[in-house]
Amino acid sequence: MRPPMRSPGRPEPSRAVQREFWRLIASGITSVQAAEGVGVSAPVGIRWFRHAGGRAPLSLDAPSGRYLSFAEREEIALLKAQDKGVREIARTIGRDPGTISRELRRNAATRGGKPVYRAVVAQWKAQQAAKRPKTAKLVGNDRLREYVQDRLAGDVRGPDGTIVPGPATPPWKGLNKPRRQDRRWSTAWSPEQIARRLRVDFPDDESMRISHEAIYQSLFIEGRGALKRELVTCLRTGRALREPRARSRNKPQGHVTADVVLSERPAEADDRAVPGHWEGDLIIGTGRSAIGTLVERSSRSTLLVHLPRLDGWGEEPYVKNGPSLGGYGAVAMNAALTQSMTKLPEQLRKTLTWDRGKELSGHAQFAMESGTQVFFADPHSPWQRPTNENTNGLLRQ
Repeated sequence: MRPPMRSPGRPEPSRAVQREFWRLIASGITSVQAAEGVGVSAPVGIRWFRHAGGRAPLSLDAPSGRYLSFAEREEIALLKAQDKGVREIARTIGRDPGTISRELRRNAATRGGKPVYRAVVAQWKAQQAAKRPKTAKLVGNDRLREYVQDRLAGDVRGPDGTIVPGPATPPWKGLNKPRRQDRRWSTAWSPEQIARRLRVDFPDDESMRISHEAIYQSLFIEGRGALKRELVTCLRTGRALREPRARSRNKPQGHVTADVVLSERPAEADDRAVPGHWEGDLIIGTGRSAIGTLVERSSRSTLLVHLPRLDGWGEEPYVKNGPSLGGYGAVAMNAALTQSMTKLPEQLRKTLTWDRGKELSGHAQFAMESGTQVFFADPHSPWQRPTNENTNGLLRQ
């Protein structure tokens, strides 16, 4: 994490203060509230959160005796010189045999091509390995970085070598989340697609490997310096920061009552073993066109719900609180969902998990007509409908 800016003469907050700050963030409160809780100013707390990409840059566990001390390494060296085995050394110093085995393998010195354990050398190696931040993989591998950047940016080439043109979008100013029309993701690859494709394009080159999580961190964390920050506009979500899940607590809304929240959904819907449990959402496209998506959790079968415009759309002036002519109001959505779901056998329409959109505010009527129980995910919690969210991203692209 890039160190926060400080006034001259003001001491830097201790790591214990920063740990407590990130514990409060993980509990679901805002950056300003967490900063007040640990006694630092609100701008400092916001800066910590943004520079770390919304992710805790240090372990939240307080330092403990989990790491070997120099005294323990000296004792290991003496016992090793006496030809004691790993398990005997572990019993003598009160450590796990796996800890001793890793220590001897990782931190031994090399003399004449053979590993020889020396306490001073082992301590130096351990301190070097513990240094943070480490050099990111994309910083030290130019070939890998160019491969990732080209595909994130959507610079896809056709069979003849020409670049496939993507949509013309305005430059991102680096503030907040880019609007959907300002993103370049229509021809871009997702980090997971890039990570998996590397194994296909470079099957014998182990240096051309990176996880999708490392790509995300290079985009979100400013101090990494590996990928261009503006490439977040190429992500399907356009999200420039990670958002702690605990912030999305179950807040009551008018059409969501206590009996239809996600925690009330049957347990059999969670493990995907039994078919008949669906996830759904409404996709709004260009020109306010709309389509409903339904994805079965077990088989991943997908139904697209047609939502045509109603008579008078685009002709009559807009009336506040008037009839929804776009085709995705509560009445139109109920009719379209009922028509799609009732075509299925009864055993394949047990539950439907939706987000908090008002388009399904008439869920009680839909449940009575279709025999499908409706449950609502927590606010701002797309991971509670993962299959549907992934399908929506592919459909949009």
